[in-house]
Formats: sequence, C-alpha cells, structure tokens
Amino acid sequence: MAEKKKGEGKKVSRRKFLIRSGFGTLGVLAVGTYVFRNSIRRSLLSMANSMELAYMGDTSDPMIWFEITEENNVILYSPKVEMGQGTFTSLAQIAADELDVSFEQMRVEHAPTETGNIDGMSTGGSTSVSGLWQPLRELAATMREMIKLKGAARMGVEPSTVMIREGVLSSGQQTMTYADVAKSAGEWDIPKTPKLKDLKQYQYVGKPIPRIDLEDKVYGAPIFGMDAEMPDMLYGAVCRPELIGSKFINADTSAAEKMPGVVQIVREDDFVGVIAESMTAAENAKNSIQVNWEAAKDLQQEDLEALITVGNGKHTIIQKEGSALKDEDAFALEFRTPIGAHAQLEPNGVLAHVEADKATVILSTQVIGITRKEVAGRLNLKEEAVNVIPTYLGGGFGRRLHTPHAVQAAVMSKAVGRPVKYYFSRQEEFQHDMFRPPTHHIVKGKVGATGQLEGLEHHFVSGDVANNSALMPKVLPGIIGADIGAVRGGIIQYTNIPNHRAVYWHVALPFATSWWRSLGLLANTFAIESTVDELALRSDRNVVEFRLEALSDNAISRRLKAVIQAVAKKAGYTEEILNGRAMGLAASIDAGTPCAQVAEVSIEEGEIKVHKVTVAMDPGFAVNPDQVRAQCEGCVIMGMSASMFEQMKVVDGSLQPIIYGPYRMALMKHAPKEIDIVLLQGTDKPGAVGEPPLGPIAAAISNAVRRLTGKRLTRIPLNLAEV
Repeated sequence: MAEKKKGEGKKVSRRKFLIRSGFGTLGVLAVGTYVFRNSIRRSLLSMANSMELAYMGDTSDPMIWFEITEENNVILYSPKVEMGQGTFTSLAQIAADELDVSFEQMRVEHAPTETGNIDGMSTGGSTSVSGLWQPLRELAATMREMIKLKGAARMGVEPSTVMIREGVLSSGQQTMTYADVAKSAGEWDIPKTPKLKDLKQYQYVGKPIPRIDLEDKVYGAPIFGMDAEMPDMLYGAVCRPELIGSKFINADTSAAEKMPGVVQIVREDDFVGVIAESMTAAENAKNSIQVNWEAAKDLQQEDLEALITVGNGKHTIIQKEGSALKDEDAFALEFRTPIGAHAQLEPNGVLAHVEADKATVILSTQVIGITRKEVAGRLNLKEEAVNVIPTYLGGGFGRRLHTPHAVQAAVMSKAVGRPVKYYFSRQEEFQHDMFRPPTHHIVKGKVGATGQLEGLEHHFVSGDVANNSALMPKVLPGIIGADIGAVRGGIIQYTNIPNHRAVYWHVALPFATSWWRSLGLLANTFAIESTVDELALRSDRNVVEFRLEALSDNAISRRLKAVIQAVAKKAGYTEEILNGRAMGLAASIDAGTPCAQVAEVSIEEGEIKVHKVTVAMDPGFAVNPDQVRAQCEGCVIMGMSASMFEQMKVVDGSLQPIIYGPYRMALMKHAPKEIDIVLLQGTDKPGAVGEPPLGPIAAAISNAVRRLTGKRLTRIPLNLAEV
C-alpha cells in the first residue's frame, strides 16, 4: 500500500522553515519606507524589474510533495502547473537526483489543493524551476533521509551503513525498497535537512533529458482542462457582451427556457447562465437570450491612441541619474505597440461539481490557490472544502491568471446539483481576453562629441499589467507608484552614462488588460533598443561597441556584456548588407536573465523576411539545456508573431478581430530557417528562462530593417508601409 501523501494520522515533527516570499517583501519594504517614497520607490522598482521571485508555499513537509507507490516509483505533486515549457521534466530531474531514484522512477502530477501543497503565488514570471530549485532539492534530500532512517531502523543497522541506489536501500546483505519502507513506516519524523549534493554528483540535473510529458501529448491523452469529464455532467454557457465596458441591465430568458435540452437558466447579479444536456443546446439557448447591455458604441481606435499617449494619466519617475535631457540637445523617437491577445490554443474552460458541503473544480489555471479562495468565497464554504484539480494547460502566457469562470461554473453546478462543464467559444476568448495593454513611448538620447552615449531617457505609458490583478496586494500599486508588470524592461540598462532616467505613466483603460508573456518587456525593449541603435548609426559607431561602453561594471551588466559579445561573435555580426540581407542586434535583461539577439533579415516582395535569429542568453545553471533552448526558440517565434502580425483594434466600441485568421499570427512559412542558441552560465543556480528571450526580437528585426531601408520602424506590428 502506498504511503498517503498527506501523512494523515502520522506524527510529523515540524522544523523551523521559511515561507518564501516575493511581492510581500516589496510591500513590507515599501510600507516601512513610505516617508522616503521617491528614492525608495525607484529602488524597489529597479528590484522588481530584475528580481527572480522566490517560491511562496509550504516547504516544511516532504509528505505533501512526494508519494511512494507500490511499484517503487515516486510521485512528485507539483504546485506549479505545466504550461508546455517542460517544467515537469526539470522538476523530475531535480527530485530524482536528491531522492536517489532513477529518472524513470519519477512521475510528476499536478497537486490538487486537497494535498495541502499550494503555491502561494501562481505559475508564471519564469519562476517555476528557478523558484523551486533550492526548496525542491531540500525537500527531496529530506525525504531521502526520512526513508533512510526508517529503513535503517527496520533492518536494525546504523543509518551510516545504509547505501541507496535507484530507490533501494542496502546494508550488508539486507535490502529494502522505498516502497517496502513506506508500507510499514508508521509515524514519520522529519529530520534536519542533510547536506545537498554537489552539482558534479548529479546524474540528471544539467543533462538534456527527454520530456516527461511527451508521450501523452503525442498520443493525445486527455490531460487538458477541456478534456475533463464527470459522470452525469451537464453543460453550461454564459451570456457575454460584445461591446467594451458593457453593464448588465436585464435579460429576457423566456425563449431560452423553452428550448430543447435546457435544464435551467441561472440568473445572478453578475451573470446569466444556461445549463443544458449538451454544449450545443447550451450555446443555442444562450444565443436566444435577449440581454440589455449599457455600453458606449462610439469608441474607436483613434480614441484609444489619444488616451494612450505620454503625458496622460499619473506619472512616476522610476529611474533617475543626472540631469534631464533638454529637447533641443537630444534626439527623440516615438513608438507605439498595440493591444495584444493571448490567442492560446485551448480556450478557457472549467468543470465544477458542488455538493452539500464541498466542491470539486477541474480546470486549466495558473492560479490554483486564488481559484480555490474565490470559489469558496462565492459558495460560502471553507477553503479546505474546495478541491481545485489543475490540469495541463493548452497555452497559458498569463491568460489563465484570471479565473472567474470557475466561480460561474460552481454557481451553476450548485443550482442543479450536478457537475457542470463550460468553456469559452473562440469568439468569446478573443473578446473577453485579459489583453496585453497598448503602449506609447518617447525615447530621447544624446551622444557626446567623442561618439559616446551621454544621456538616455525613456518616457512610456501603459494600461494595467499587474495592477488590479488578483495576484497583487491592493495597497502595493499606490505605495510604489507604478505597475511592476508594465515597467519590466522599461528601466535604462545602460547606466555607465552621466544622465539616464525612466518615467512611467499610467492610464486607466475601458477594457481589461493584464499579464501577457514577458509583460512590458517586449514593448519597452523595442523602444529603447531601437533608439540606442539609431543613436549608434547616426554617430557612425559600431552598435556592439556603442552598447558595451555604455554598460556599467556591476555583476548584471558584466553578464549582459557577455551575451552581447557572444551573440555578435556567433552570428558573425556585421553592419554590411550582404546578398540583400542585413543584421540587427538588440539586448535586454528580464528577471535577472540577460539575453541578446541578432536577426538576419531581407525584404522579399515588400514583406519582411527573417532568415535566421541568433540568441545568446545567460540563464545561470541550466537544469535541462534542451528545454532552455526550446524556450528560446518558442520565445523567438512568439515574439516574431507579436512583432510582425498581431494586433487588436477598437472598432465601434468592440475589440476586433475575434477569430484566428483575421487576427494575424506568424505561420510556419514565417519562421526563420535557423535559430542558433548560445547559453552562458554567469551564476551557479537556475535563473528565469520562459520570458527573457521575448525581449530583444522586435528591436533586432527593426534594427535590421533600418539598415535595409534607411528608415526606422516605430510601430508594432512592424509594417514596411510605414517607411
């Protein structure tokens, strides 16, 4: 019999432990230093712009993380969800090495909230592997020690005589498997965490191990939220408005109530839902409901751009050194980026079953703990009575950091006393996304008489990214004065110059915007790195040397210098146009990970063609180098799609387009034939990987186009008609 993962009925002596925190640290520091808020704000925002968030969950009890099966395998219950980045594979490698089991003995499953293993924050921010690197190694080593002590006692030998290999304990002629120990363990004591292994002792960490979830995905196993099923389940649909800022007034449901297959119409203050025997019946009935919405129908794209303009809203100086540049002495460029949809393959959906005093919710989500809290609050249940079962995500990118549909499904399930499943149509997914906000930037620069960068300023405006998110403490935005998501990449990284500053402007938008992969990094890097490139060209300077001499000699700047030099060398960077192709270079730092890219570009039949992208990145220690390279490749393609094709627009009060096709995305024919990747290791621990490679790509492509055309592209999506 496998040992129960929650350790119910067992004696567990708890050690002192650290509940790791991230945003909480910023909040405490900010509150404690509010009186000095201007300079402290800048320090905090600089920290938030580059920090790697630590894991925020219970790391005191290995029993809620690991389960030993009868087959002598180990299940790791991961509080982080698998969104496609290969996180589960890396976590299995880490655990296998410290547990002294083979990689083949490891299984990784999402931790339902009933296990008690709940991430205090979310899955996102490129922190799944880096945040769990230290705590997971400690947990696995402690679990190994627990088993060793129990096994030694069973064999009647000293623990120091026990050897472990692939989940088998041996001492002299005696052997026991982990499963044998677990079956008869009785009460467990948690010992002091033993010394962790040296990296050189690891068999799996640092190796290109094949993905643990590959077979399920190749064969189409039902592992995603949309695949979830329960006996006797019904289907739901929710009425949603088509116009921005719509307010529900009333609804006529009389026609829907009479339609075949309809079980019940649910009317709440904040939504109207249909419950039916099939998804088709639910959708048909929903479409027959006459809803009266109050909305502004005359909002247009030009109104939005007038609103999202530097100078509007409230501003915060997030970086300041030296003097502000005078307009007459500086060169300036303006940039704009559009609304971006997440456009993930799997639309949001949920299956909920509410019984008398408990609820079960199955869904694709990045915010397991928050979902549980919201469902419990709406149903007036204790949080422990709600079991959220996360699934694999068919794309996340920040879209699944918002889960009100879980509450709606739970309310509908309670109304009928049966499980209810519902998911967004593709049109609803586009219309009711939590979009990447549009931005506007003014970047000023000044080059001295000797050709060196003397001043650089970044003024930019954005809608919400982190602000108004369930992830953010409500008081934090007001204290620190800026949206820590919108400012990612917005701080000047070239600090070896006398004058540099960044000013953030916040504008409230009439529609919801929030987290989108890499947050503000793509837009901010596009503006800053395009301007730096232009200043170098106008000064007749080599863009590599121009950047290097503007970087300081601190640790992170030295790592950024290294990736710039590495990418230039690997790509054979040149300012010349060869065979109709030009190169563009750009670099950025995100969450403590420096990345530089060179794009090799031509113009064919009036269109931008990217032939090759070279990437140099320093993520620190790579737990699985193949997965890190795959993340670089994925970010390059996603960044190219966002940079060259994707945009939502406001037309007559609605966000359009609302289906694939009209919402243009990069296709296979647009992918570069080669993505060449160089990984550097500037630290001895894993760093952020999932988002940093998105930063440079737009600027790198634009910088190459500048060499080909002599004109500077300043809007995303990049369009040659602009030149």
